[in-house]
Amino acid sequence: MGDHTPVGEFEQLVLLAVLQIGQGAYGVPIRREIEERTGRSVSRGAVYTTLDRLEGKGLLGSWLGEPTPERSGKAKRLYRVERSGITALKESRSALRSMWTGLEAMLGEL
Repeated sequence: MGDHTPVGEFEQLVLLAVLQIGQGAYGVPIRREIEERTGRSVSRGAVYTTLDRLEGKGLLGSWLGEPTPERSGKAKRLYRVERSGITALKESRSALRSMWTGLEAMLGEL
């Protein structure tokens, strides 16, 4: 593994959701993407706290979009995964694959 800060499970889910959504990812669709793909309920606060933390780690970048009438003229904060975020995801995937190796017999075919 590299020198990067490891990312936790929920941080991975948020990064992956931003990648799945692509251009224009923001809090509401990120939350929906995680809930639909994992079947677990996710609080708004957990998503926004994690987005802030990932941005602080340099794994996500953000900018303000155009104000919209639906939001009473407020702009949405949009997110993109930075190169360092991709690296962190690859390192996490590699570490998990390594940990799973050899457990097929114990846990059933994976």
